[in-house]
Amino acid sequence: MAIFLILAPYGVFATLMLLTSAAVSLFAAAAICLAVMAYDGFRGRSIKMLGAGSAIVFLGIGGFIMLIDATLSASAIKLSVDAGMLAIALMSLAIRRPFTLQYAREMVGPEIAQLPGFMRANYVITAAWTVAFALMVMANLLLIYVPGLPLWSGLAIAFAARNTAIYFTKWYRRAKHPTVIEPSLRA
Repeated sequence: MAIFLILAPYGVFATLMLLTSAAVSLFAAAAICLAVMAYDGFRGRSIKMLGAGSAIVFLGIGGFIMLIDATLSASAIKLSVDAGMLAIALMSLAIRRPFTLQYAREMVGPEIAQLPGFMRANYVITAAWTVAFALMVMANLLLIYVPGLPLWSGLAIAFAARNTAIYFTKWYRRAKHPTVIEPSLRA
């Protein structure tokens, strides 16, 4: 369930971009980010860097479209969102607080969070997501600067990058901490 809540704003954004205006898509994604943050707060969990940063990105781009440039292309908007996600990931690494750390600490017991390899594992997983975000940015740039490229190719790259990061995260967690069972897999 955690991965669903983390990715829900991006899925809603991408889907709504196909169905409605960019502003509606961005503000709906921001609303979901804020709802997830409220849900975490209600459950006594911390406000996540990725969720708060994503809300700021969605609101910022939405505000830009509403107040400054309503003619921004869909490709430029998607590029801006993916660049924002990449910036959040890079910033989390730069300040030595990988964005996955907040999620990981809530999914494991304190005895596992204290293991020496736990922080390293979060750096590795955050680095994998950073690469995925960079690939998404590159896919958007390709769609903008290679006009003959079919839309599905950029979507395929983004889909493959995201799904690879998801599967890598699950695999790496199990490989490094085999005694930890994901909450969604508990019977």
